[in-house]
Parts: sequence; structure tokens; C-alpha cells
Amino acid sequence: MVNDKVVGWGLVALSIVGILFYAVGLFAPDLIMEGFDWLLVKVTVFIAVAAVLGILGWIGYTLATTPPPKPIEEIEKELEEELKRLEKELEKQQEGGQGGQQQ
Repeated sequence: MVNDKVVGWGLVALSIVGILFYAVGLFAPDLIMEGFDWLLVKVTVFIAVAAVLGILGWIGYTLATTPPPKPIEEIEKELEEELKRLEKELEKQQEGGQGGQQQ
């Protein structure tokens, strides 16, 4: 398996190369291709806008497909019913334990 440090240093090197390529493409575009700076700006802006709109779409999809939560009143009713059931079980256990002790 590859060591995490090797992967980490590889990512650092890749980032530096990417930064240098971006800087040359933006500030000295004629070294690569004529009009490369505008292409680079267009691609960068497109990626940024697509990322923001993609996140916005994901939030909208999540809101549209997630069922609404139960109302508080319904949850309180369920909790009260469960509490009553548990109290009845506890009473039954206490009655059963007292009957066995008296004999």
C-alpha cells in the first residue's frame, strides 16, 4: 500500500505544478496558445458557477424529496402512550414481586 506521506507530498507537488501552469496561462498566455488567458478565465468561471448552482440544486432536491417531520403534537402523543404503557408494565411487575414476598 502507498504511504500517506507519499500521497500527501504528491498532492503538494501536483498543486504547485497546477498553480504554476495557471499563473503562466493567465499572465503569459502566448507561451501556451494565443487567447489561452480568456479560455482559462472562462473555464474557471464556468467551474465556479457550476459548483455553486450544483450545490443549490442539490439543496433544492433534498428539500423536495425529504418528507416533512412529524408535528410536535403527534410526537408528544406517542411519548405519552409509551409512558403509560411502561407505567402499566412496571405496576404489573411490582404486583407480581409483592405477591411472591408475602407467601
